[in-house]
Amino acid sequence: MVDRPDVLVLGVGGTLGEAWMRGLLSGLEAAGDLDFRECDFFVGSSAGSIVAATLAAGRRPEAGDRAARAWAEAAPEPQAAPGLLGRATRTASRVGIAAASPFAPVALAGVAPAGRAIRAAALGRVPRGARSLTRLGRHLDSLGSSFDGRLRVAAVDLRSGRRVMFGAPGAPATSVAEAVLASCAVPGLFSPVRIGDREYVDGGVWSPTNLDAAPAGRGTRVLCLVPTASIAASRSLLGALRAFTSTAVAAERLALRSRGAHVRTVTPDAASAAVMGVNLMDARRTEEVLDAAFAQGRALAAS
Repeated sequence: MVDRPDVLVLGVGGTLGEAWMRGLLSGLEAAGDLDFRECDFFVGSSAGSIVAATLAAGRRPEAGDRAARAWAEAAPEPQAAPGLLGRATRTASRVGIAAASPFAPVALAGVAPAGRAIRAAALGRVPRGARSLTRLGRHLDSLGSSFDGRLRVAAVDLRSGRRVMFGAPGAPATSVAEAVLASCAVPGLFSPVRIGDREYVDGGVWSPTNLDAAPAGRGTRVLCLVPTASIAASRSLLGALRAFTSTAVAAERLALRSRGAHVRTVTPDAASAAVMGVNLMDARRTEEVLDAAFAQGRALAAS
């Protein structure tokens, strides 16, 4: 059984990860009489930022469908995507060492400067993406979301390697649409997004969930959806991403629990993982993923 959390954390996962999160939340709502729009806070990274912005705007999960499709259409054709995503995955694996350290919560706090340097150096070696996310931006604007204190969107400063949580106190001022575009700007695939005098890229470069950035304290109930835990374990680069995901989420969960928060993570079940496959930007399987995730959500609500 799943209760409505105080904080909903939505991780990275490409087009199909976004579809899985929407489908799962819709299934939970349908079977469990829940309304995730009523959460106190939303934390979104990359794909998860689209879902988070949708809910923060007071819209049902399915309202983000057009924005998600625009993101998928801006990506290369499915047969070309694995190589480009592989490049981004190599980057994520290289720059994720600090955030994925098993010595949390000490490591998460203590090696942050080194983590920024590692990320900045790795990002500097990735060819600059050239694809525009203009259409995604238009659909995000249509959702009507605003930074009202509840929404946090993760992105990474391209030059410094520093994580920025747009919408959090002290973060650079920008619109939700620009923040989500930055969080979805996969390095080597999409153009970095300029906000003020800085350029930003995908929040997944820092962490697959950025769970540790959740505004949570003693007694806070946190639910974290982790799409990239679905990737089949193998020697492939995407298998490495799964390992990175597992280690990072475990470390960040410990960090939150050390603050007294109650943390629950949900990953794709076998049926959802099977239809998601390894090319998470292949929009041709979106409907299959939505159906599998909806069924998973209904089953989870009944368990």
